[in-house]
Amino acid sequence: MYDDGMAAAVSDTDRPGALDITRRLTGICGPSFARLAGPADEVAGCPARWVAVPGEPRAAAEVLRLAVAHDLTVVPRGAGTKIDWGATPDRLDIVLDTGRLAGIGHQPSAETVEVGAGTPLRAVQATLERAGRRLAMDAPSPGATVGGVLAAGESGPLRLRHGSACEQLAGLRYLTADGDLVEIGGGAAGLDRARLLCGAQGALGVLVAATLRVQAAPASRMWVSRPVENPMEVRELVRTVLGARLDPAAVELDLPAGVRPRPRQGGRAEAMSRHPSVTGRATAAAGSLTVLLEGGPSDVADRANRLGALFGAETAVTRSAPRWWRHYPFAPGDTALRLEVPIEDLHAAVYALCDASGAPVAVRGSAGLGVVHAALPGAMPAERVAMILAAVRAVLLARQGRCVVVSAPPAVRRAVDLWGELAGVAGMRAARDDLDPHRRLAPGRLPGGL
Repeated sequence: MYDDGMAAAVSDTDRPGALDITRRLTGICGPSFARLAGPADEVAGCPARWVAVPGEPRAAAEVLRLAVAHDLTVVPRGAGTKIDWGATPDRLDIVLDTGRLAGIGHQPSAETVEVGAGTPLRAVQATLERAGRRLAMDAPSPGATVGGVLAAGESGPLRLRHGSACEQLAGLRYLTADGDLVEIGGGAAGLDRARLLCGAQGALGVLVAATLRVQAAPASRMWVSRPVENPMEVRELVRTVLGARLDPAAVELDLPAGVRPRPRQGGRAEAMSRHPSVTGRATAAAGSLTVLLEGGPSDVADRANRLGALFGAETAVTRSAPRWWRHYPFAPGDTALRLEVPIEDLHAAVYALCDASGAPVAVRGSAGLGVVHAALPGAMPAERVAMILAAVRAVLLARQGRCVVVSAPPAVRRAVDLWGELAGVAGMRAARDDLDPHRRLAPGRLPGGL
């Protein structure tokens, strides 16, 4: 069953029982679905010892029971698109790959659909699309699984109108740290428990399947875009959009790093006017504000015309999204930030970030919610990143906002507080004590080192 290369790798671990654990995992998952971890099998910089790919929930439960028996830690993994998000685990023995816990349960015409945690989100959407249905989930990570989206609490532009991905839950099946299968469905109390696992990075349970709400796909979609020069202008435009009762599905901002936003002048953007007749620009715009409108064809066309009148002559209306839509502004190796602030203060957060950085910073995300992502160059020294975070967090603290480091190079991870001040740490600690008191699932991945 094992070749000489595997035997050599096992001996290289120099850990008693490594070969026995490998054999046991192979017995649970099958000969092709358990192995020693390789260089790519790390979680936020922490290397694993084994990878197990169970083919059904019962096998996943056995992997967890094996971990309990041998005092091993486990981190679940979907497609790995966000495996470097969040804090580095304190210890990592087994990566539990959910790729085989996949499939679509109910017929697409149902009001809900049960989906295996390892199912790619785009595969679910493609299946539903054939029946004129969809999930109100549009996470930006390409190839992301449903379980990974939920575990990371990831949401895309549609969150403005439909809520987060976790708010689409109608039920959940998950495994506890001890390997017990728990099924939650219906009722506020049950869903409150289910949503504890959302955003927990697999630290409170291993997602097996989710029952999600399904809706009719919109008959028509239009993207209405307008160039913007600075964050203050964005603030005024967002006020205009939200005050016009246009029922937008999304209001997204893209401010590239290539052009420095023009400075504030007298508390308003220099070229901004609420009146559509004032639309001139002296310089090229730094970015774009784009509004997604969905619904019936005539209704969407009418709302797009109304919004175009408000935005002025520079408005562009298209039936396809901008190239940057549903993409993060950061690349692998960058320090990725998430800023959350009341929409009235989003401009202050962006200005604070650019001022502290001393250079333009790429910012992209939901201007309609005040939740955006930003990118600092991966080559930036960790001490410099720490200073920028301190300055930005000081500005956000007075505005009930926060700045979280989503992912970062190892040197930055070691030098900075990824989370900043969080009000919910006590609740997270209580949830950890309740669901995983022995810290077997992704220890250290939650805020506060939980």
